[in-house]
Amino acid sequence: MAVIPVALAGRPYEVVIAEGLLARFAEAAAPFLKGYAGGARKVPVVADTNTHRLYHAALEASLAAGGYGAEWFVVEPGEDAKTWPVLERLTDRLLALGVTRKDHVIALGGGVVGDLVGFACAITKRGVGFVQVPTTLLAQVDSSVGGKTAINTRAGKNLIGAFHQPSLVLIDPLVLATLPDREMRAGYAEVLKYGLLGDAVFFAWLEANGNKVLAREPQALEHAIATSIAMKARIVAEDERETLYLRALLNLGHTFGHALEAETGFSDRLLHGEAVALGMVLAAKYSARRGEISAEDAARAGGAIAAAGLPASLAPLGLTCDGAALVDHMRHDKKAEGTTLPFLLLRALGEAYVARDVDLADIAAFLDAELAA
Repeated sequence: MAVIPVALAGRPYEVVIAEGLLARFAEAAAPFLKGYAGGARKVPVVADTNTHRLYHAALEASLAAGGYGAEWFVVEPGEDAKTWPVLERLTDRLLALGVTRKDHVIALGGGVVGDLVGFACAITKRGVGFVQVPTTLLAQVDSSVGGKTAINTRAGKNLIGAFHQPSLVLIDPLVLATLPDREMRAGYAEVLKYGLLGDAVFFAWLEANGNKVLAREPQALEHAIATSIAMKARIVAEDERETLYLRALLNLGHTFGHALEAETGFSDRLLHGEAVALGMVLAAKYSARRGEISAEDAARAGGAIAAAGLPASLAPLGLTCDGAALVDHMRHDKKAEGTTLPFLLLRALGEAYVARDVDLADIAAFLDAELAA
């Protein structure tokens, strides 16, 4: 078992990683379930239909053993759950259940469920607690930690949200056994991100052991999850709201990636982790274009991504747009400051930085060349 503290001033919490943790949920989360003791009130649990089908029996059995019941709120899988109508239904349900600011709601699922529940809890009674139980690799290593919560709108992804930290994150690597291979690879993109942005040794370890992580070998998988979370926990503790731009490093690949997601309609055509992977390839190539890393290092980054079965070029997407259209999507990025847009680029493999001198016309020309390749 690994326990990683997220040392936020006045609001610390823990991320616990252990096989079989879902079956021991009630025991592990007991300090946060006191308001539901005795079964007079049921524990609100939010899941999508897939996660509910796979894990509701195990969670309910654990809760029952602890003397609790479960009140389920089930949403459809995918980004369509992160919308105003679903948020309204969820907050109405929480209010009808009489949830108080001392209670906790359980988010059982991937990043979509975590984002939805976190934002609902942030705005319900100005702050209800929640416990994250992430069931995808992407959520386990990234979105479940750090307190970024949001929904999507017509203007773009995650533009309406709040910083609202969980009280506890419980990670059971065994749940990844049911995760489709494509989703596993998409989550692995975020693991690679941690190596590329700030840990060259970890990146080299992933080059040698990524196949073991993707094969869900227990020791390799736990090392990858724990190393990723430890890095994110350090960054979040130092810069919770991105005021120092340190936390912005966690967005490596995301500016390019979000534009590609928008162009493909935030659909299964390009999963978030796949978009981030391709975004990191583009960030590495653009860094080489600026002379900040070598073409060989850019190729090494792309090679690690391709070796994981992730997209490493734009061609397979069959996009019909040009670079300017992708840049237009970027203008809605949350990191935009007036008429400028910071880009996360690389000075070396394992060293990302925020570039503030990027010419968007040059980005468009770069993307035109990549689209034509």
